[in-house]
Amino acid sequence: MATTSTEPVDCPSWWHFSHEADIGVAGCGRTLAEAFAQTALAMTRVITEAPVAGAMHVAVRCRAPDPELLLVEWLNALVFEMATRRLLFGRFDVRIDGDTLEADAWGEPVDRARHSPAVEVKGATYTALEVAQDAGGRWIARCVIDV
Repeated sequence: MATTSTEPVDCPSWWHFSHEADIGVAGCGRTLAEAFAQTALAMTRVITEAPVAGAMHVAVRCRAPDPELLLVEWLNALVFEMATRRLLFGRFDVRIDGDTLEADAWGEPVDRARHSPAVEVKGATYTALEVAQDAGGRWIARCVIDV
């Protein structure tokens, strides 16, 4: 489920939030891994609103000493994979164990005619960076991406 509000209605979900010249991405999940996957979907939707097929698989692994830094590492690893492989990702299976994230991302080559890419994501930033559990036990992950 996708939303454009500043607060999630249901989990899992993703949304965007405004931040000066850049764009905020956020995700909500029943687990930390699900929130990270939803945040990655929000980042993909900054680039395109078109469906992204899961024809190609890429494994991603990253580490960071805390969940906030791990979110930035995760999103930047995806930006790197998208840029070097010229792919967009539309599905993620994320696993987090302590300070290590391992994920499978599925996507397809960018098709300019079908995907109509709106912007190029340059990277995730530390601006508005937050990863926390809310009072209802839902995980919220958010940060601003440089476009």
